[in-house]
Amino acid sequence: MVAEAEGFHSVIHLPDEYWVFDFTRGEDKTWVCPYEYQIGRYDEYRPGMYTTELFGGIRDVHIGLDIGAPAETPVYAFFDGVIHSFGNNSEEGSYGPTIITEHYVSLPEEVGSDVFGPKRKIWALHGHLSMDSIENLEIGSPFKAGQIIAKVGSEDVNGGWPPHVHFQLSLVEPETHDMPGVVEQENRESALKIYPDPRLVLGSLY
Repeated sequence: MVAEAEGFHSVIHLPDEYWVFDFTRGEDKTWVCPYEYQIGRYDEYRPGMYTTELFGGIRDVHIGLDIGAPAETPVYAFFDGVIHSFGNNSEEGSYGPTIITEHYVSLPEEVGSDVFGPKRKIWALHGHLSMDSIENLEIGSPFKAGQIIAKVGSEDVNGGWPPHVHFQLSLVEPETHDMPGVVEQENRESALKIYPDPRLVLGSLY
């Protein structure tokens, strides 16, 4: 059973049993996961997975958290907030339809404590969504925790990936509807300070 983070709502309702991937050994495209829902880990070295031009052959440390689910699965707001930005990151291998939300939350003191107080703004990227998830949206529109804000996208619109949501937190305001979800190994330490572990709000998914 998923242990949800106190005060936050799940982004996708997970069943009692789901798969947790280990991509550190490389991706095996011939293997079929036996579970309908899956988790892709935060701060994971993923050799050989990111082969499109977007990643330059050198970005292979994943700094978001993936939640695999069937296409059209509802995606929920983890907390009260507003729409910060949205759009289609249409490059091959990118996020496809993407929504970034803005929230004002309390997090542990050690998270960004050199810059922020105990209550601060935080931004959350939801990537690989359905195309209709970004239709009829308005920047600044408010929503409540637990409200459906999007749906999981299919491979033909989500950047070319098996259906899942890439969920990523940021302590720094994004300039557009994008964040670097995978970074070079030499940039890992600095990236983790900006993009904290999503399990702070998603709970102990693994």
